[in-house]
Amino acid sequence: MIKQISVRELNNGLSIGKFKLIDVREDDELAICSIDSSIHVPMNKVPSSIDQLDKNTKYAIMCHSGVRSHNVCFYLQNQGFDVVNVQGGIHEWAQVIDKTMKVY
Repeated sequence: MIKQISVRELNNGLSIGKFKLIDVREDDELAICSIDSSIHVPMNKVPSSIDQLDKNTKYAIMCHSGVRSHNVCFYLQNQGFDVVNVQGGIHEWAQVIDKTMKVY
């Protein structure tokens, strides 16, 4: 089972260094909006980038709405990583945390 967190929990967790944020959206989506502290690894590049991740680090995974990130969480969890899925993704972040952020 994949643990889910809200964007509020993400915001709090990032502020205290609880986890690192991985954004799995595509380059064109990232060009529209992003969270400064995020690490960009497009979904299709996660398997080839896995050796750059640390199994001792907790990761929050984000996409546009939470579907792709859930799939990435499932994959990474099966590889032994400690991950949480951000419910609602960057779209929810823009509505709740940063209302100045562009949405698409």
